[in-house]
Amino acid sequence: MEFWRFPDDNVANLVESRRIDSRPDVNCRLQLHSSLIQRLALEEVMEGHQGCVNAIAWNSKGSLLISGSDDTRINIWSYNNQRLLHSIETGHSTNIFCTKFVPETSDELVVSGAGDAEVRLFNISRLSGKSSEEIALEPAALYRCHSRRVKKLAVEVGNPNVVWSASEDGTLRQHDFREGVSCPPAGSSNQECRNVLLDLRCGAKKSFADSPKQCLALKSCDISSTRPHQLLVGGSDAFARLYDRRMLSPLSSCQMKTKPPPCVNYFCPMHLSERRKSSLHLTHVTFSPNGEEVLLSYSGEHVYLMDVNCDGQGSMRYTVDDVPKQLYIAPLLKETKVPSAPAGSSDNLPERKYDLRRLDMCKKMVQEAAKALEDGSNLFYGIEACNEVLDGKGPKIGLALGHECLCIRAALLLKRKWKNDVHMAIRDCNKARFIDVSSFKAHYYMSEALLQLGKNKEALGYAEAAHNLAPSNSDAAQMVEQIKDCLAAAEAEKSKRDNEETTKSEVRHGRLRSLGDVLIRSELSSPSQEGRYDREGSDDEEEMELDFETSISGDGGRDNESNILRGSFNLRFHRRDDSVRENCSTDGSYGSPSSSSQHENSSYQAEVAIDMKQRFIGHCNVGTDIKQASFLGQQGEFVASGSDDGRWFIWEKRTGRLVKMLAGDETVAAPRIEPMKLCLSAQAFYHGTKL
Repeated sequence: MEFWRFPDDNVANLVESRRIDSRPDVNCRLQLHSSLIQRLALEEVMEGHQGCVNAIAWNSKGSLLISGSDDTRINIWSYNNQRLLHSIETGHSTNIFCTKFVPETSDELVVSGAGDAEVRLFNISRLSGKSSEEIALEPAALYRCHSRRVKKLAVEVGNPNVVWSASEDGTLRQHDFREGVSCPPAGSSNQECRNVLLDLRCGAKKSFADSPKQCLALKSCDISSTRPHQLLVGGSDAFARLYDRRMLSPLSSCQMKTKPPPCVNYFCPMHLSERRKSSLHLTHVTFSPNGEEVLLSYSGEHVYLMDVNCDGQGSMRYTVDDVPKQLYIAPLLKETKVPSAPAGSSDNLPERKYDLRRLDMCKKMVQEAAKALEDGSNLFYGIEACNEVLDGKGPKIGLALGHECLCIRAALLLKRKWKNDVHMAIRDCNKARFIDVSSFKAHYYMSEALLQLGKNKEALGYAEAAHNLAPSNSDAAQMVEQIKDCLAAAEAEKSKRDNEETTKSEVRHGRLRSLGDVLIRSELSSPSQEGRYDREGSDDEEEMELDFETSISGDGGRDNESNILRGSFNLRFHRRDDSVRENCSTDGSYGSPSSSSQHENSSYQAEVAIDMKQRFIGHCNVGTDIKQASFLGQQGEFVASGSDDGRWFIWEKRTGRLVKMLAGDETVAAPRIEPMKLCLSAQAFYHGTKL
């Protein structure tokens, strides 16, 4: 089984093959081989900051590292001897969140963005010959046109004159060093600066079906290294957006809000596209080294991989109408004749001896996964084994083995019950039913998944189909009875709630006696939780809005004796997600929407989004809004991310398999009194790999 440890071949064999094989991909494969990932270890702890280190970046050669911190200083480090070269007092008044080397400047220009909404450019060539002690350096350029925190900077390979900054004020600005060293000019306001490339102050969406309305507080941005005209942004909603700079309007100011420009592609996992939780947002977006893929990191969620161009993969693209179809595809009906298994379901065994060994290993791994499912222990190992079989390199495993592995992985995910495991199980069940429409396991596990989501009626259809496919199976019969009991209980609860609402009609139609009556009424009328098992990840988060009106009598409403205002005070509560009550006219009156709002809603058409093709799990991302996830290696074969527990995680990109964890620091995003330590690991520096 030793050969199975490194699916990208033995590193010694690759080194030897260079003598007879001059293919350029050999050196690329050697640059970040899986065996090197296994050997990663702590190389040096470099001390020099007095606050949390929020950002690090390499120069183009990988010889210098720049870091920005809460102490408002920028440090320049040498990789050769892990020594601090320069410690620059930037003049920022709050935390530095992002910093970069400006390309094609001989590493002399560096730029920083901070919580004081400023972008500062420094020429470190002025520090030559000076010691590494703290130095106050005047900025070569100062940009103060943002109104909120600057969270991310982007630079273009080969362009030494321009830097882009993404801010929580909803704008992405383009700063050209050739146009001036300060912004805004003296005597002008920030809103007059004509450097806004993207104005997304009305660009955020609650769900995929909603038109953009709220301000999209930008958290991250990136420019493709292979197609510099492609610009990727992410922020306070679940959707990453891809723009073509050649199609954007000329630079403008922020004096007036404008409609968000059309984007080339939306990126969002399908199961997150209808999540209305305000806490769900992106903390980092980035392109792969070849520009063909993007990586999204979510707060309170996982890391997801998407294809930039999936025109030939229709299954990866979806619209609003496709979302319910993904969760519910009509099950096999009772009157439907059970079709025979597909002709190609038998395994077409490969001819090469090496492929035969691989195929045999896949079968053993499926058996191990089935054993983990039966025992109910080590579910993570079973899922990882299935990932390797389904997504790993090797010969075609055949439809029969693929179907079996999909069903086992779906069952393991439903048992593990991590965040969004149920949606991944649904994907596997749909794939298994595509292979074999009469699959009992696919129908049975689909029923269990829908039951965990609280979709009892749909779950009953699949349970009955499974029972029809295997009438003698007691589990299917028990599942049918269980779902019927749940439906009966839900109906009884609904009837009870309707009766309670009738008895409290004075709360609905009469005068409100107290604010408590309103809150009780809201609690009684709230729908039941969507999921019975995953309350924390439920999509059913509701919000209330308060509107009030006051009116004063004709004499001014002032009582001279009591010195109080006489009049009326009217309260109206409504659910923020209620589309009927949310519609309002431009003058603030509620009721039927005005003609302008009707025209706006009718003219809006939801775009097409791209679904995930892989997810990476295990880390925790809830503590900060600056946590990154990056590709490792020149070909991006691995994915790495930080975590709230102070570790950083490395996954194999192709399979999503966690291959390495490394300790970085004791805490993340917590105030520290002693100097913060910048922890670096061997090989992570290699050729400018981004952490």
